[in-house]
Amino acid sequence: MLDILSLLQCLLPQIKATTMRQLNQIILAMLAMSGRVTMLGISRWTSTGGSYRTMLRFFHTVIPWATLFWLFFRKHLFRANEVYLLAGDEVVVSKSGKKTYGLDRFFSSLANKPISGLSFFVLSLVSVEQRHSFPIQIEQVIKKDTQTKSTSTIEKPNKKEKRGRGRPKGSKNKNKKEVILTSELILIQKMIGSLFKLLANSISLTYLVVDGHFGNNNALQMARLVNLQIISKLRHDSALYFPYENPDSSKRSRRKYGDKLDYRNIPDKYLCKSAIEDEIQTDISQATLIHKEFAQALNVVILVKTNLKTNACSHVILFSSDLTLSFEKIIDYYKLRFQIEFNFRDAKQFWGLEDFMNLSQTAVTNASNLAFFMVNLSHHLLADFQQLNPGSGIIDLKAYHRGFRYVREMLKMLPEIPEPILLTQIFAKLTALGRIHPVSTGVGVTVP
Repeated sequence: MLDILSLLQCLLPQIKATTMRQLNQIILAMLAMSGRVTMLGISRWTSTGGSYRTMLRFFHTVIPWATLFWLFFRKHLFRANEVYLLAGDEVVVSKSGKKTYGLDRFFSSLANKPISGLSFFVLSLVSVEQRHSFPIQIEQVIKKDTQTKSTSTIEKPNKKEKRGRGRPKGSKNKNKKEVILTSELILIQKMIGSLFKLLANSISLTYLVVDGHFGNNNALQMARLVNLQIISKLRHDSALYFPYENPDSSKRSRRKYGDKLDYRNIPDKYLCKSAIEDEIQTDISQATLIHKEFAQALNVVILVKTNLKTNACSHVILFSSDLTLSFEKIIDYYKLRFQIEFNFRDAKQFWGLEDFMNLSQTAVTNASNLAFFMVNLSHHLLADFQQLNPGSGIIDLKAYHRGFRYVREMLKMLPEIPEPILLTQIFAKLTALGRIHPVSTGVGVTVP
């Protein structure tokens, strides 16, 4: 059985020894327990010293989670020779009641509608070589009072007189680089700033990968303010233009926009790759294009899929603020963004992000961060577990720890320890209960 306390030694002295012992009890219980991961559920699976009152003390203790995430990642998960991306996304969990801190209505992509619950924004380090995401910072999204007011209470502005055609006299050009950041972008900017202070140049981060919700000029300017290049997706109906090329190079032209891009008729000179699979033709084009809402030119990659039977056509538009990035890396890096969704799935399904019933701000913060901390911890445990049990997942890992817990409790009741051969068979049998993948033969078990 792995000693969790040895893994947590890297967290000292950021947390007290008492808090670390409590965290050790909680982790062992969460690895072995079944059912909902709540404070009461965890207390039922802890050993001596892990009562419900202990759970209350832990979840109401202020813990520097951002520092703990970084210390654990640096000690057990970081590989110096790998390339890392910074990915960000929002996760919404459903909650009932009225007293939970931050409870509001948020749009859930799973339910495809606004639901009552909590929202958390997660920053994650994604390893390009491992193809895996590691949560590194979590912040709860709190709606401002101005955002939660109903439309009936908002005063309607007075109707303005309709002005004539043309540009008003005295109006000046607006600098598109000077944007007013939304509360969401301000939160992300603060999170990235605090993360960089923790990293202290230990990891070279160049790209911020986010979904199509952030495919706008405001998000791009926010990324540039923190010295990151953005990789995201544009709307399928975005109006993109080629830079204007003056046919007479000897004359200077102030014209900026050239021809508008037609997604059905992209010039062949921009085609980078074409392939046909299952009668679906995929054409990938790359060009430096201009969008009227953006302050700078964009490195755009367009994926056009055509059904050769029906001639039906669809396209996806990816972009980056780095004009030198190749189309292969833009596509690959944006694909890696989806790894953060697997973190959300594991945190909800196995580690209590969807289950916790805490109410206060501190308790909600601890419960949500603990769920994502377990995502990183379980990945480290799985790396060792899969060496002897290839193909195993979190369900197999939890089944093993649950069976180990059953054996330990059973041995306490026996007058004497059984013979080693019999004991090995008991361990192998009980730790295999509930597993998806078969147990490898010849695997020894260490008796506590």
